[in-house]
Order: sequence, then C-alpha cells, then structure tokens
Amino acid sequence: MLKLLNNMNSSDTPILQAKNITKVYDMGLTKISALDDISVEIFPGELLAIVGKSGSGKSTLMHILGLLDTPTSGEVILNGQNTKGMNEKALAHVRNEEIGFVFQAFNLLQRTSTFDNVMLPLTYSHTPNTQWKEKTLEMIKLVGLEDRIKNKSNELSGGQKQRVAIARALVNNPSIILADEPTGNLDSKTGEELIKLFGDLNSKGRTIVIVTHDEDLARIAQRKIILRDGKIVSNSL
Repeated sequence: MLKLLNNMNSSDTPILQAKNITKVYDMGLTKISALDDISVEIFPGELLAIVGKSGSGKSTLMHILGLLDTPTSGEVILNGQNTKGMNEKALAHVRNEEIGFVFQAFNLLQRTSTFDNVMLPLTYSHTPNTQWKEKTLEMIKLVGLEDRIKNKSNELSGGQKQRVAIARALVNNPSIILADEPTGNLDSKTGEELIKLFGDLNSKGRTIVIVTHDEDLARIAQRKIILRDGKIVSNSL
C-alpha cells in the first residue's frame, strides 16, 4: 500500500487505519463479498477521495471507516486506538467525538433550526454547555450561513442544507471528516460551491475523506483510491 507524505501537515502516524478489512453479507443461501482484504491509511491534513462504480464497495468502506458498520474480519484503528471489539456505546462515543459525517441526504432534523441542527452533536459530547452557543455560531459562520441561523431545515435549499450538515460535522472539532457523495443531491453550480468549501476546509488543516463518483470533486483530492469489486485497484497521488 502506498503511504502519503502530505506536504501540508505531513506525519508518519496515520489518524485512521483500516487493516485487512473484509466484509461479507450473508443473504441466506448466498454470501456477497463487499470488501476483500482492504487496507487503508489516512494521514493528518489529507484530502482523500475514494471512487468507484456502484457496487464497488466504496460506501461499505466509508461506513466501516466511520465505525457505522463492523467488518467481517480486519480492524479499524483511530488515533492509535483499536476499535475492534468495542460495544455500541463505546463506538457511538468515538463517532461523536472523533468523526464528523456528511451524507448525500443531509440527515438533518426537519423543522429544526440551523442553529439547533449544528449544535446537536455538542449535546452528546463532553463540551461544557456554556461553550455550545459560541462553538455553534463559529461553525455556522465558517460555512457562510449567518443569515440562516433561525431558518428551519425545510426552509433551506439543498446547498444550504449541506452547509448545515458540514457545520454540524465540524462542531465537535473531530479528527476526521467523512463525506459520502456530498454533492450527489446538488445541481452543478451548488456542487462547485461545495467543492470549493471542502478545499478551503482542507487548506485550514482539516482531514477529509470523500466517497464520490463526481470527478470534479475527486479532482481536488491529494490522493485517490479507486475500488473495483471490493478491491483497491489504484492508490495514488
């Protein structure tokens, strides 16, 4: 496997490691192999794209990297901590504190304000509640939605909803951001704006992994992993 020495925040120690990951789904009489002995290392300050056609295993890999799913075999190590064998409560804690998620479908609370959607992860964290307002406003400003703080999610455009989702992903200052097809539900102009935002966030030192079939989005990555039939066929700068 290739190892990236990032020219912005280079480090010999990866933030996230997936070692020999295999995922097999048991469909009764049929077993479907989604991932076949995959190993990945992600380094501080890196912007990594994971690409592949539908059925290549890229979303399965994202879910395993984000501790939303467990591999059939293999292990995921986050900031030096092996997550293998953790119970769901421990995994939920790690996800909330260390990983920020951005999904294609936004996954916002409907009829809930921008402010409350962004603040939500803080309510499950160890951050003192006296800091919640300041941190929430800081992230909303970062994504350029100061004028939509009180708007409910069903009053926002698709691009604005995704910016809320990005602010929510950032509010706990996670070690890594995982974005699954973040421009998939957006028109091309709005998608371009989001691509620029991801680039800006990475230039400020954020570690970002993006699963996408959008070539324009993948192009901004410093490294691209290509999956085919559950295997890595390319891992290059």
